[in-house]
Amino acid sequence: MNTRIYRTDLEPLEEIVKVCAGLLEKGELVAFPTETVYGLGGNGLNAEAARKIYEAKGRPSDNPLILHIGRKEQLYELVTEVPEKAEKLMEAFWPGPLTLIFGKKDCVPDTTSGGLQTIAIRFPSHPVARALLCACDFPVAAPSANLSGRPSTTKGSHVIDDLNGRISAIIDAGDVPIGVESTILDLSGSQPVMLRPGFISAAEIEHVIGPIAIDPAVTNDNIISHSIETAHPKAPGMKYRHYAPKAPVTVVSGETEAMIRAIKTHADESTGILTVDEHQDRYDKGIVLSVGSKEKPEEILHNLFDVLRSFDEVKVDRILAEDLSEEDTTGALMNRLLKSAGGNFLKTDEL
Repeated sequence: MNTRIYRTDLEPLEEIVKVCAGLLEKGELVAFPTETVYGLGGNGLNAEAARKIYEAKGRPSDNPLILHIGRKEQLYELVTEVPEKAEKLMEAFWPGPLTLIFGKKDCVPDTTSGGLQTIAIRFPSHPVARALLCACDFPVAAPSANLSGRPSTTKGSHVIDDLNGRISAIIDAGDVPIGVESTILDLSGSQPVMLRPGFISAAEIEHVIGPIAIDPAVTNDNIISHSIETAHPKAPGMKYRHYAPKAPVTVVSGETEAMIRAIKTHADESTGILTVDEHQDRYDKGIVLSVGSKEKPEEILHNLFDVLRSFDEVKVDRILAEDLSEEDTTGALMNRLLKSAGGNFLKTDEL
Protein backbone atom coordinates (compact mmCIF):
# COMPACT_ATOMS: atom_id res chain seq x y z
CA MET A 1 0.00 0.00 0.00
CA ASN A 2 1.20 3.50 -0.84
CA THR A 3 0.88 5.64 2.31
CA ARG A 4 0.43 9.34 1.69
CA ILE A 5 2.29 11.49 4.22
CA TYR A 6 1.04 15.01 4.90
CA ARG A 7 3.14 17.46 6.92
CA THR A 8 1.26 20.25 8.62
CA ASP A 9 4.27 22.56 8.43
CA LEU A 10 4.40 22.28 4.63
CA GLU A 11 0.76 22.01 3.52
CA PRO A 12 -2.43 23.92 4.47
CA LEU A 13 -4.26 22.09 7.24
CA GLU A 14 -7.63 22.71 5.59
CA GLU A 15 -6.55 20.80 2.48
CA ILE A 16 -5.01 17.95 4.50
CA VAL A 17 -8.17 17.58 6.57
CA LYS A 18 -10.42 17.56 3.50
CA VAL A 19 -8.47 14.72 1.88
CA CYS A 20 -8.08 12.68 5.06
CA ALA A 21 -11.70 13.05 6.13
CA GLY A 22 -12.63 11.75 2.69
CA LEU A 23 -10.39 8.72 3.16
CA LEU A 24 -11.97 7.99 6.56
CA GLU A 25 -15.45 8.26 5.04
CA LYS A 26 -14.45 5.62 2.48
CA GLY A 27 -13.39 3.24 5.25
CA GLU A 28 -9.65 3.87 4.92
CA LEU A 29 -7.22 4.46 7.81
CA VAL A 30 -5.49 7.74 8.67
CA ALA A 31 -2.96 8.35 11.45
CA PHE A 32 -3.22 11.76 13.11
CA PRO A 33 -1.82 13.59 16.15
CA THR A 34 -3.66 14.10 19.40
CA GLU A 35 -2.40 15.90 22.49
CA THR A 36 -1.51 12.52 24.06
CA VAL A 37 -0.03 10.30 21.33
CA TYR A 38 -0.70 9.75 17.62
CA GLY A 39 -3.89 7.84 16.84
CA LEU A 40 -4.64 5.37 14.06
CA GLY A 41 -8.06 6.46 12.87
CA GLY A 42 -10.90 4.66 11.09
CA ASN A 43 -14.64 5.22 10.86
CA GLY A 44 -15.85 4.04 14.27
CA LEU A 45 -19.29 3.07 12.97
CA ASN A 46 -17.85 0.97 10.14
CA ALA A 47 -17.11 -2.60 11.24
CA GLU A 48 -14.79 -3.17 8.27
CA ALA A 49 -12.75 -0.05 9.13
CA ALA A 50 -12.37 -1.33 12.69
CA ARG A 51 -11.19 -4.67 11.32
CA LYS A 52 -8.59 -2.83 9.23
CA ILE A 53 -7.30 -1.08 12.36
CA TYR A 54 -6.72 -4.40 14.13
CA GLU A 55 -5.03 -5.77 11.02
CA ALA A 56 -2.75 -2.74 10.48
CA LYS A 57 -1.59 -2.76 14.10
CA GLY A 58 -1.44 -6.54 14.51
CA ARG A 59 -3.76 -5.92 17.48
CA PRO A 60 -5.85 -8.63 19.20
CA SER A 61 -9.49 -8.15 18.24
CA ASP A 62 -10.73 -8.35 21.85
CA ASN A 63 -8.73 -5.22 22.74
CA PRO A 64 -11.37 -2.46 22.48
CA LEU A 65 -10.90 0.76 20.51
CA ILE A 66 -11.56 4.33 21.68
CA LEU A 67 -14.03 6.50 19.76
CA HIS A 68 -12.87 10.09 19.23
CA ILE A 69 -15.41 12.86 18.75
CA GLY A 70 -15.03 16.47 17.60
CA ARG A 71 -18.18 17.78 19.29
CA LYS A 72 -19.52 16.88 22.73
CA GLU A 73 -23.02 16.51 21.29
CA GLN A 74 -21.91 13.40 19.40
CA LEU A 75 -21.57 11.53 22.68
CA TYR A 76 -25.34 11.29 23.20
CA GLU A 77 -25.77 9.57 19.82
CA LEU A 78 -23.36 6.79 20.82
CA VAL A 79 -24.10 5.86 24.44
CA THR A 80 -27.13 4.61 26.35
CA GLU A 81 -26.78 6.82 29.43
CA VAL A 82 -24.66 9.77 30.55
CA PRO A 83 -24.45 9.85 34.37
CA GLU A 84 -24.20 13.11 36.30
CA LYS A 85 -20.59 12.33 37.21
CA ALA A 86 -19.75 12.07 33.52
CA GLU A 87 -21.22 15.52 32.92
CA LYS A 88 -19.05 16.95 35.70
CA LEU A 89 -15.91 15.28 34.32
CA MET A 90 -16.62 16.47 30.79
CA GLU A 91 -17.07 20.00 32.08
CA ALA A 92 -13.74 19.80 33.91
CA PHE A 93 -11.54 17.91 31.44
CA TRP A 94 -13.04 17.91 27.91
CA PRO A 95 -11.65 18.53 25.43
CA GLY A 96 -8.56 16.85 26.84
CA PRO A 97 -6.76 13.62 27.82
CA LEU A 98 -9.62 11.82 29.59
CA THR A 99 -11.45 8.82 28.10
CA LEU A 100 -14.81 7.82 29.58
CA ILE A 101 -16.52 4.44 29.23
CA PHE A 102 -20.30 4.17 28.85
CA GLY A 103 -22.88 1.60 27.78
CA LYS A 104 -22.99 1.66 23.98
CA LYS A 105 -25.88 2.03 21.58
CA ASP A 106 -26.42 -0.51 18.82
CA CYS A 107 -25.03 1.90 16.19
CA VAL A 108 -21.51 1.16 17.53
CA PRO A 109 -20.33 -2.16 16.02
CA ASP A 110 -19.12 -4.90 18.33
CA THR A 111 -15.95 -4.93 16.23
CA THR A 112 -15.16 -1.43 17.48
CA SER A 113 -15.93 -2.24 21.12
CA GLY A 114 -13.96 -5.49 21.16
CA GLY A 115 -17.19 -7.45 21.61
CA LEU A 116 -18.22 -5.50 24.72
CA GLN A 117 -21.50 -3.70 25.34
CA THR A 118 -19.55 -0.68 26.53
CA ILE A 119 -17.62 1.90 24.52
CA ALA A 120 -14.77 4.30 25.36
CA ILE A 121 -15.20 7.91 24.21
CA ARG A 122 -12.67 10.75 24.05
CA PHE A 123 -12.86 14.40 22.97
CA PRO A 124 -9.25 15.40 22.18
CA SER A 125 -7.91 18.96 22.33
CA HIS A 126 -5.14 18.86 19.70
CA PRO A 127 -6.01 21.36 16.93
CA VAL A 128 -5.22 18.92 14.11
CA ALA A 129 -7.32 16.19 15.70
CA ARG A 130 -10.15 18.64 16.31
CA ALA A 131 -10.09 19.84 12.71
CA LEU A 132 -10.14 16.30 11.34
CA LEU A 133 -12.85 15.06 13.69
CA CYS A 134 -15.07 18.07 13.02
CA ALA A 135 -14.79 17.37 9.29
CA CYS A 136 -16.24 13.87 9.80
CA ASP A 137 -19.93 13.03 10.28
CA PHE A 138 -18.98 10.01 12.38
CA PRO A 139 -16.82 9.23 15.42
CA VAL A 140 -13.30 8.09 14.64
CA ALA A 141 -12.02 4.92 16.31
CA ALA A 142 -8.35 5.48 17.07
CA PRO A 143 -5.97 3.39 19.15
CA SER A 144 -2.36 4.55 19.33
CA ALA A 145 -0.71 4.63 15.89
CA ASN A 146 1.94 1.98 16.45
CA LEU A 147 2.41 -1.70 15.83
CA SER A 148 0.77 -3.66 18.63
CA GLY A 149 3.02 -4.03 21.67
CA ARG A 150 5.49 -1.33 20.56
CA PRO A 151 6.01 1.99 22.36
CA SER A 152 3.29 4.47 21.47
CA THR A 153 4.08 7.08 18.83
CA THR A 154 4.74 10.64 19.98
CA LYS A 155 6.30 11.95 16.74
CA GLY A 156 5.23 11.73 13.13
CA SER A 157 8.49 9.94 12.36
CA HIS A 158 7.54 7.18 14.84
CA VAL A 159 4.27 6.59 12.97
CA ILE A 160 6.08 6.45 9.63
CA ASP A 161 8.52 3.88 11.05
CA ASP A 162 5.69 1.60 12.20
CA LEU A 163 2.84 2.09 9.74
CA ASN A 164 4.21 3.35 6.42
CA GLY A 165 2.84 0.98 3.76
CA ARG A 166 0.10 -0.35 6.07
CA ILE A 167 -2.43 2.53 6.00
CA SER A 168 -3.69 5.14 3.54
CA ALA A 169 -2.35 8.35 5.11
CA ILE A 170 -0.32 9.85 7.95
CA ILE A 171 -0.72 13.43 9.15
CA ASP A 172 2.71 14.42 10.51
CA ALA A 173 2.50 17.36 12.93
CA GLY A 174 5.79 16.70 14.72
CA ASP A 175 5.89 16.12 18.47
CA VAL A 176 2.70 15.76 20.50
CA PRO A 177 2.42 17.91 23.67
CA ILE A 178 1.80 15.26 26.38
CA GLY A 179 3.40 12.03 25.15
CA VAL A 180 1.38 9.47 27.13
CA GLU A 181 -2.11 8.08 26.51
CA SER A 182 -5.29 9.40 28.09
CA THR A 183 -6.59 8.38 31.48
CA ILE A 184 -9.47 5.88 31.12
CA LEU A 185 -12.36 5.92 33.59
CA ASP A 186 -15.21 3.39 33.44
CA LEU A 187 -18.58 5.00 34.21
CA SER A 188 -20.74 2.10 33.05
CA GLY A 189 -21.22 0.61 36.53
CA SER A 190 -22.32 1.80 39.95
CA GLN A 191 -18.84 3.08 40.89
CA PRO A 192 -16.32 4.89 38.64
CA VAL A 193 -13.24 2.72 38.04
CA MET A 194 -9.90 3.83 36.60
CA LEU A 195 -8.85 1.30 33.95
CA ARG A 196 -5.72 3.11 32.76
CA PRO A 197 -3.70 5.84 34.48
CA GLY A 198 -2.81 8.76 32.26
CA PHE A 199 -1.97 12.45 32.26
CA ILE A 200 -4.99 13.27 34.43
CA SER A 201 -4.42 11.75 37.87
CA ALA A 202 -6.86 9.90 40.10
CA ALA A 203 -6.59 12.77 42.60
CA GLU A 204 -7.68 15.29 39.97
CA ILE A 205 -10.67 13.14 39.05
CA GLU A 206 -11.65 12.60 42.70
CA HIS A 207 -11.51 16.36 43.26
CA VAL A 208 -14.38 16.63 40.75
CA ILE A 209 -16.56 13.57 41.48
CA GLY A 210 -15.35 12.07 44.76
CA PRO A 211 -13.80 8.63 45.39
CA ILE A 212 -13.07 6.27 42.52
CA ALA A 213 -11.76 2.70 42.42
CA ILE A 214 -8.59 1.54 40.67
CA ASP A 215 -8.84 -1.68 38.67
CA PRO A 216 -6.38 -4.20 40.21
CA ALA A 217 -5.10 -5.11 36.73
CA VAL A 218 -3.39 -1.72 36.34
CA THR A 219 -1.68 -1.45 39.72
CA ASN A 220 2.11 -1.63 39.63
CA ASP A 221 2.31 -4.51 42.11
CA ASN A 222 0.06 -6.66 39.95
CA ILE A 223 1.89 -5.76 36.75
CA ILE A 224 5.10 -6.93 38.43
CA SER A 225 3.60 -10.11 39.90
CA HIS A 226 1.46 -10.95 36.84
CA SER A 227 -1.19 -11.90 39.41
CA ILE A 228 -4.05 -10.28 37.50
CA GLU A 229 -4.92 -11.36 33.96
CA THR A 230 -7.98 -9.65 32.51
CA ALA A 231 -9.95 -12.21 30.54
CA HIS A 232 -11.71 -9.62 28.37
CA PRO A 233 -10.16 -6.15 28.73
CA LYS A 234 -12.57 -3.20 28.98
CA ALA A 235 -9.90 -0.72 27.92
CA PRO A 236 -6.68 -0.65 25.88
CA GLY A 237 -3.50 -1.61 27.72
CA MET A 238 -5.08 -3.81 30.40
CA LYS A 239 -4.21 -7.30 29.21
CA TYR A 240 -1.43 -7.49 26.66
CA ARG A 241 2.22 -6.49 26.86
CA HIS A 242 2.48 -2.89 25.70
CA TYR A 243 4.97 -0.11 25.00
CA ALA A 244 7.90 -2.49 24.54
CA PRO A 245 11.08 -1.75 22.56
CA LYS A 246 12.81 -4.60 20.74
CA ALA A 247 15.38 -5.22 23.50
CA PRO A 248 14.14 -6.70 26.80
CA VAL A 249 13.69 -4.16 29.59
CA THR A 250 14.39 -4.64 33.29
CA VAL A 251 13.38 -1.96 35.80
CA VAL A 252 15.92 -1.74 38.64
CA SER A 253 14.77 -0.44 42.01
CA GLY A 254 16.52 0.51 45.21
CA GLU A 255 18.15 3.37 47.10
CA THR A 256 19.67 5.73 44.53
CA GLU A 257 23.34 4.91 45.06
CA ALA A 258 22.70 1.18 45.27
CA MET A 259 20.52 1.32 42.15
CA ILE A 260 23.18 3.13 40.13
CA ARG A 261 25.90 0.82 41.42
CA ALA A 262 23.89 -2.29 40.51
CA ILE A 263 23.18 -1.05 36.98
CA LYS A 264 26.84 -0.15 36.46
CA THR A 265 27.90 -3.59 37.64
CA HIS A 266 25.62 -5.44 35.25
CA ALA A 267 25.93 -3.17 32.21
CA ASP A 268 28.27 -3.71 29.28
CA GLU A 269 28.86 -1.76 26.08
CA SER A 270 25.72 -3.19 24.41
CA THR A 271 23.42 -2.41 27.35
CA GLY A 272 20.95 0.45 27.14
CA ILE A 273 20.61 2.45 30.36
CA LEU A 274 17.47 4.55 30.89
CA THR A 275 18.11 7.26 33.42
CA VAL A 276 17.43 10.90 34.35
CA ASP A 277 19.56 13.98 33.67
CA GLU A 278 20.88 14.08 37.22
CA HIS A 279 22.36 10.55 36.93
CA GLN A 280 23.44 10.50 33.29
CA ASP A 281 27.13 11.17 33.91
CA ARG A 282 27.34 8.45 36.58
CA TYR A 283 27.53 5.66 33.99
CA ASP A 284 30.75 4.84 32.16
CA LYS A 285 29.50 1.89 30.06
CA GLY A 286 26.58 1.17 27.78
CA ILE A 287 24.29 3.44 25.76
CA VAL A 288 22.99 5.96 28.29
CA LEU A 289 19.81 7.89 27.45
CA SER A 290 17.99 10.31 29.73
CA VAL A 291 14.23 10.83 29.87
CA GLY A 292 14.69 14.29 31.40
CA SER A 293 15.23 16.07 34.67
CA LYS A 294 13.86 14.90 38.02
CA GLU A 295 12.72 18.50 38.47
CA LYS A 296 10.39 18.20 35.45
CA PRO A 297 8.19 15.08 35.83
CA GLU A 298 5.94 16.09 32.91
CA GLU A 299 9.04 16.21 30.68
CA ILE A 300 9.98 12.69 31.77
CA LEU A 301 6.48 11.44 31.01
CA HIS A 302 6.58 13.13 27.60
CA ASN A 303 9.97 11.65 26.69
CA LEU A 304 9.54 8.04 27.85
CA PHE A 305 8.23 6.48 24.63
CA ASP A 306 10.68 8.43 22.47
CA VAL A 307 13.63 7.20 24.54
CA LEU A 308 12.40 3.59 24.45
CA ARG A 309 12.23 3.85 20.66
CA SER A 310 15.69 5.44 20.54
CA PHE A 311 17.17 2.29 22.07
CA ASP A 312 15.87 0.40 19.03
CA GLU A 313 17.76 2.77 16.74
CA VAL A 314 21.10 2.11 18.46
CA LYS A 315 20.37 -1.64 18.66
CA VAL A 316 21.12 -2.40 22.30
CA ASP A 317 20.95 -6.01 23.53
CA ARG A 318 18.99 -5.20 26.67
CA ILE A 319 17.81 -2.18 28.65
CA LEU A 320 18.31 -1.52 32.35
CA ALA A 321 15.92 1.22 33.47
CA GLU A 322 16.07 3.17 36.68
CA ASP A 323 12.97 3.03 38.86
CA LEU A 324 11.17 6.34 38.21
CA SER A 325 8.61 6.05 41.02
CA GLU A 326 9.74 9.32 42.63
CA GLU A 327 9.07 11.18 39.38
CA ASP A 328 5.65 9.55 38.81
CA THR A 329 3.13 12.27 39.64
CA THR A 330 0.10 10.72 37.89
CA GLY A 331 0.65 6.95 38.09
CA ALA A 332 1.08 6.77 34.31
CA LEU A 333 4.89 6.83 34.18
CA MET A 334 5.64 3.63 36.09
CA ASN A 335 2.59 1.93 34.58
CA ARG A 336 4.04 2.44 31.10
CA LEU A 337 7.62 1.62 32.11
CA LEU A 338 6.62 -1.60 33.88
CA LYS A 339 4.38 -2.59 30.97
CA SER A 340 7.31 -2.03 28.59
CA ALA A 341 9.33 -4.41 30.77
CA GLY A 342 6.56 -7.02 30.86
CA GLY A 343 6.61 -6.60 34.64
CA ASN A 344 10.33 -7.46 34.82
CA PHE A 345 11.22 -5.60 38.03
CA LEU A 346 14.24 -6.31 40.22
CA LYS A 347 15.46 -4.82 43.47
CA THR A 348 19.16 -4.12 43.70
CA ASP A 349 19.82 -7.10 45.94
CA GLU A 350 18.19 -9.41 43.38
CA LEU A 351 20.43 -8.52 40.44
